[in-house]
Amino acid sequence: MTTHTTAADHTRPHKEDAATGLLPIPTGPARAMATGGGALTVISAFLAWTWTAAFPGDLTVYGYPGGLQWLVLITGALTTLLGLASYGIKGLRALTPGNADAALRYAALAAFTTAWYTLLAISTDLGGLANLEPGGWIAAIATLTALTGALALPFNRPQTYPVDPEDTGWEQTRHRLRNGLTIFKGAFTADTPPPPRTLPSYIEILIIVAALATGLLVFTYGIGTEYDELFIGFLISVAFGFAALAKAGLVAHLSAYTARHRNTTLLGAFLAAAAFPFTQSDDQYATIGVYILIFATVALGLNIVVGLAGLLDLGYVAFLGVGAYAASMVSGSPASPFDIHLPFWAAILVGAGASLIFGVLIGAPTLRLRGDYLAIVTLGFGEIFRLVAMNSDGASGPDITNGSNGISSIPNLKILGFDFGLEHSILGFPIGRFANYFFLMLLITLVVVLVFRRSGDSRIGRAWVAIREDETAALAMGINGFRVKLIAFALGAALAGLAGTVQAHVTYTVTPEQYQFANTVPPNSAFLLAAVVLGGMGTISGPLVGAALLYLIPNKLAFLGDYQLFAFGLALVLLMRFRPEGLIPNRRRQLEFHEAELEPGETPPPTVLSKTGA
Repeated sequence: MTTHTTAADHTRPHKEDAATGLLPIPTGPARAMATGGGALTVISAFLAWTWTAAFPGDLTVYGYPGGLQWLVLITGALTTLLGLASYGIKGLRALTPGNADAALRYAALAAFTTAWYTLLAISTDLGGLANLEPGGWIAAIATLTALTGALALPFNRPQTYPVDPEDTGWEQTRHRLRNGLTIFKGAFTADTPPPPRTLPSYIEILIIVAALATGLLVFTYGIGTEYDELFIGFLISVAFGFAALAKAGLVAHLSAYTARHRNTTLLGAFLAAAAFPFTQSDDQYATIGVYILIFATVALGLNIVVGLAGLLDLGYVAFLGVGAYAASMVSGSPASPFDIHLPFWAAILVGAGASLIFGVLIGAPTLRLRGDYLAIVTLGFGEIFRLVAMNSDGASGPDITNGSNGISSIPNLKILGFDFGLEHSILGFPIGRFANYFFLMLLITLVVVLVFRRSGDSRIGRAWVAIREDETAALAMGINGFRVKLIAFALGAALAGLAGTVQAHVTYTVTPEQYQFANTVPPNSAFLLAAVVLGGMGTISGPLVGAALLYLIPNKLAFLGDYQLFAFGLALVLLMRFRPEGLIPNRRRQLEFHEAELEPGETPPPTVLSKTGA
């Protein structure tokens, strides 16, 4: 009897019967290695890692961590806790409602990468491995031991497909590499954790408050990092540490609690943000905070246009400029062509109203276009606004904007006798100029969030979503597409003008160079669009987080110089490859991007016949 092998034999998926790890170490010793390595990592943080204080952070002290050692201490403690929780110890099982082993792998990876990055930075800055003290070597061995044990923990391997013997050697090698990558990714995947049990409302609110306080602490630490090595280590620790908490199921449970208490979460988030200036000893980082809020508010307005209505606007920063110019001209600046000094409430109405009018004037003739054609028109509008502002200097055109010099010497705001340009004292804490504007901008951000939330849940918001998903079907159902899109365009423009009013007073000067399509300094149209896509289109918190990251990270990575845009582009490419729905995705969009996935990490079946099948 002869057995014939067909192509179907080579395309049948293969799945391991027993769960195994990436490394051939028994489960018991592997778990002990991961947990013990995490504990030893904590101990190593209290030892000296180098002999000289020339490396930033002074890692020469015994008994007290310094600089990057604090990050290694935290990631090591997280590894230890998750390792103990994976044993099912009573009282710690609540830390891992999801996949304890996947969370342990990410935590061990966080400790390993942070520690080894620190040791490599020490060797590079000081001139070799000879500058390491025994504490540094202990940290290297401990984190490597923890990572080795974590990778050896068993997991359910995803389906893979055997190699077709009729393929060439190169094709077989590629197929094996693809299978290996699928298995490696499967080690770090986790199923959706079960929904959390309902707790008393006050306990759930306390959990939300604790999470917000932790977020404030992490943000304050990150924005206050004093040198480049510490900020890079901070990014590494936060990225892998957050992934560990997500795989453990804690992030999903927290999201469920915040969904039950949306108003409380919103109020708590803004109270936590309002506490930020009180954590600072001077006005240095409040400057970054107020610019982040301006950037985030404009990004949230763009999210109405792009995220809800699905209109690709590449010239949105022009509406920010219209609001800034309009407000600066009526705020008493000596460079203004109009001798007018309106109070703040009137100036902010002028700025928002001017942007609203421009939004209607630009949107009315162009919103009948779709897709790339609309993007090109809006890009042209953004450049036209900048060029008109550049040439309205009295020589090349009418004397309105003072040309490239812009509107300068814009006075500080005064509201009910409160001068935003002076230092004040609140509860004994000195509050400087930028902190004053931080509180004002936080209030405006709250208003924009409420507008976004109410409009998104309204009838017009559902019409925006319908237009975004399928404009032809929406028109067939009786939705007035042009009117709905024009409302989105005008509302987004008005919100940008609102933020532009405050920006004009914060910066003292409004110039055309501030409102370009792409530039290394945000806000500009490219960065605003990237903030919406990075954070998650159609959500409230997504653009806020995306804007904060895109403003803070380039500000802290200024040492990259001309390579900043390269690093930014590379990060966006990686994000679009591995998480196209954004950091905080809308649930509907997340399902759209991943609806074709069979199982986490599963290799898709071949789509063409093999040579044998042919």
